[in-house]
Amino acid sequence: VQQESCGKCVPCRIGTRRMLEMLTKITRGEGKPEDIDRLARLGEMVAQTSLCGLGQTAPNPVLSTIRHFRGEYEEHTAEGYCPAHECRGLFAYEILADKCTGCHRCYRECPQRAISGEVKHPHVIDQDKCIQCGICFDVCRFSAIIRTRPARTGASSSAPRAAAD
Repeated sequence: VQQESCGKCVPCRIGTRRMLEMLTKITRGEGKPEDIDRLARLGEMVAQTSLCGLGQTAPNPVLSTIRHFRGEYEEHTAEGYCPAHECRGLFAYEILADKCTGCHRCYRECPQRAISGEVKHPHVIDQDKCIQCGICFDVCRFSAIIRTRPARTGASSSAPRAAAD
């Protein structure tokens, strides 16, 4: 919606741009818990002060998701984790050694060559190379690949933490 703004009024032109910046920051795991309330206040201000219908309705999806899915926003900002597994970098893939048969399918399909291992032996994902594309997860026939919470070290990291989904 931000790109559709005609630019005639400041609330729509600048407000939607700032909302987009805040959402991008949150989806990258760089947001802070107070950004959620700041985003909601900004959205309400844009809706109330914009001159046209576009600006008045532009914040509605954001305000609605904050109202109905606030817990997910909080996990993004406080935990650095995306429970929907949509925000790359806010979750990681991990291979469970006890379920991996070493069939090599994930190895062959990985576009980044982030998976290593011998045939008929458990494989491993190099988190520094993994781009969270999900291909390995999709092709694994043995449910050996799971999504995990990344380790939190200030900024988001893609190294898995102990808790699995």
